[in-house]
Amino acid sequence: MFLWGTATASYQIEGAVAEDGRGTSIWDTFTHEPGRVRDGDTGDVACDHYHRWPEDIALMSGLGVNSYRFSIAWPRVQPDGKGAINQAGLDFYDRLTDALREKDIVPAATLFHWDLPQTLEDEGGWLNRDTVYRFAEYAAAVADRLADRIPLWITLNEPFIHMVFGYALGTHAPGRTLVLDSLPAAHHQLLGHGLAVRELRARGAEKVLITNNCTPVWPASSDPADLAAADAYDVLHNRLFNDPVLLGAYPDLSAYEVSLDCVRDGDLELIGAPLDGLGINYYNPTRIAAPTGEGLPFEDAGVTGYPTTAFGWPVVPDGLRELLSGLKARYGDALPPVYVTENGCSQPDEPGPGGTVDDQGRIAFLDGHIGAVEKARAEGVDVRGYYVWSLLDNFEWAEGFSQRFGLVHVDFPTGTRTPKSSYHWLRDRISRGLTGTPSQP
Repeated sequence: MFLWGTATASYQIEGAVAEDGRGTSIWDTFTHEPGRVRDGDTGDVACDHYHRWPEDIALMSGLGVNSYRFSIAWPRVQPDGKGAINQAGLDFYDRLTDALREKDIVPAATLFHWDLPQTLEDEGGWLNRDTVYRFAEYAAAVADRLADRIPLWITLNEPFIHMVFGYALGTHAPGRTLVLDSLPAAHHQLLGHGLAVRELRARGAEKVLITNNCTPVWPASSDPADLAAADAYDVLHNRLFNDPVLLGAYPDLSAYEVSLDCVRDGDLELIGAPLDGLGINYYNPTRIAAPTGEGLPFEDAGVTGYPTTAFGWPVVPDGLRELLSGLKARYGDALPPVYVTENGCSQPDEPGPGGTVDDQGRIAFLDGHIGAVEKARAEGVDVRGYYVWSLLDNFEWAEGFSQRFGLVHVDFPTGTRTPKSSYHWLRDRISRGLTGTPSQP
């Protein structure tokens, strides 16, 4: 069965940040620091999904999706990231899971979508190897409660983005600016993934994945310097997080003149444990040139000549086909089935006459990218799912509420949900199914 779904993340939609025993996350702290988030927005209420989840499941059912990817808030389950489990927090996800199953919607749960408990960050966060073991304990507690009803598990969401924006550049929580000194956060996230895989499997999890944000890397020219820079960027963005989980080894990091001296004997065996699938989040390609100054061995040259989203990201549907087929070419039989776990675009969506939201740009975006999935399947890539980001307009991290990715418009002051034209279009598109190489059951 091909999985058609939508995706969300706990901090971006749930709200209720101080209810039912939930602890403080790094995003709670970060958003309340002046100047961190556009317009001073926070996820304190967000979409109020914590209270309005039955309405949101009804929207999914009306859309016709057969899967829903959501994330579990670590501080809602374990307020300090260690120690006692907050049963009231698990109760919420228990209710959500049962309600999804009643609607024949496959729950796909992500254990970590960036909302690390603040207590663990105070002790070093993902720079501290101890966080790895706390993550494994958290994974075990969640699986003890939910693995009998959730068939699809994702350990981490986009560890590259969390490392770079959160620990290297400081534009996301926890706001550290360590540049290449952030690399231990890569290894510790991946090791946490490996330990979580072991805990999930021990508790009967049916399928276990990791989700990586990946991008096709285009050299700015055929000049050897640009080619070398593009390769260096590909290593950092794509291979640093795919190679260990698929091949059991890190790529060559010599272009960065660094070494991962935090790696210990046995770590890579844990990280490289076999997976049931690889989650891929795709938004756009990246064009890279040789650096013009000191610092990193690459420079973003910008992708031009394409339409752009409200975020300014280039819309390149064939980049998804290129990425998926490139993964197959690079990893061969080591590549497990692939699930596109996020794909979507921001648009300046506001209700028009009669309250409708006619987001034709999003319809064109989705149509092109679903077509790219079909082409990749025809080229032999075993793609088994496609999840649109996102079900709802939500809190878009450092951009606050300024970027709208949803199939459903949310009026944030009132929480009112209004399905957009893309919602109705996607419902019809799902009903027609996919062409291309059939996936195995």
